[in-house]
Amino acid sequence: MKAVIIGAGHMGRYHADKLAACKGVELAGVVDADPARAAELAKKHGVKVFSGYQDILGKADAAIVAVPTDRHHEVAAACLEAGMHVLVEKPIATSIEEADALIAIAERRRVVLQVGHVERYSKAFAALAARMDRPVFVEAERLSGFKQRGAEVDVVLDLMIHDLDLAAALARAEVLEVSACGFRVLTGDIDIANARIEFANGCAANLSASRVSQSAVRKLRVFQSDLYVSADLQAGTLRYVRQSSGTIEQTEEHHQGGDALAAQAAAFVAAARGEAPVRLDGREGRRALALALEVGRLVRERLERFE
Repeated sequence: MKAVIIGAGHMGRYHADKLAACKGVELAGVVDADPARAAELAKKHGVKVFSGYQDILGKADAAIVAVPTDRHHEVAAACLEAGMHVLVEKPIATSIEEADALIAIAERRRVVLQVGHVERYSKAFAALAARMDRPVFVEAERLSGFKQRGAEVDVVLDLMIHDLDLAAALARAEVLEVSACGFRVLTGDIDIANARIEFANGCAANLSASRVSQSAVRKLRVFQSDLYVSADLQAGTLRYVRQSSGTIEQTEEHHQGGDALAAQAAAFVAAARGEAPVRLDGREGRRALALALEVGRLVRERLERFE
C-alpha cells in the first residue's frame, strides 16, 4: 500500500516514522509548504518531496493529513475525492459542516476516513475501558506548557478534545447538557477551560484543560457503583480502588511501553486494506468536534459577559 504524509511538522514526522514501520506499506512521499522541512523528512525515509498536496492526488492509496487544523477539510476532502484512504489529525475539521462534508465524501467514495484521536489507542485507556461497565462520573485533567504549535485553535480544540472524546466513549450515551467556563491568558483565545457534560444515561463528566501550565499532566479518573479507577495516561499507570467485605482494596497496573501512535497507524492500515473496521471513524470525530465547539461557544459567551 502506497501512502503519503501531508504536513511534515511535529506530528507529521512522528506519523511518517510509524507508517513507514507498518508491514506492507511503502511511504511514497512527503508534502509540505516548507521545502526544507519536507526535504529533511523525505531524506530520512528516502522518498520524494512534493510541494503541494495536489501533486500526490491519485499517486498513492492512502494519506495521513497532519496540516494545521484550519486546512484539514481542504486537504482531506481532495484526498478522499481522489479515492485515497485518509487518516486526519484531530480535530476532524473546524466546523460541523466541514466534518459532515468529509464524512459524506468518504461514504460516497467508499474509502476510509479515520480521525487521529490517538489516546484511544493507549494501552492504559484500553485496559481502563475494559473494566468499566457503566461509569457514573468521569473526571479528566490535561495540562501542557504553552507551545506555538497548535495555537491556531483554542485549548478546547487543541487539548480538551482528547478528553471529550474519551468521556463520550466511556459514557456510551447521547449528550444532554453542556456547561463551561474558561479564560484567556497568553493568547487572544481560550487558554484555560473547564467543562461539565451530562449524558442521557446519568453519567457526568468534569473536564479541565490548560495550555499555560508549568508541567504536563494527563490524568483521568472514572467512577462506577463498584469501582474507582485513577489513570495517569502519561505514565501508563492505573490504580483501582474498590470495597470488598468491608475493607478498601487497592491494586495497581502498569502499561508502559505501549506506542499509541504506532497502534493507530496499524489500525489505519488494516482498515484501508479491508482487514478490520475503522476503529475511530469520521462520525466519532464529528461527535468530539461538536462537543468541543459547544464548549468553546459557551466559554466565549461567558467571557463576553464579564470582559
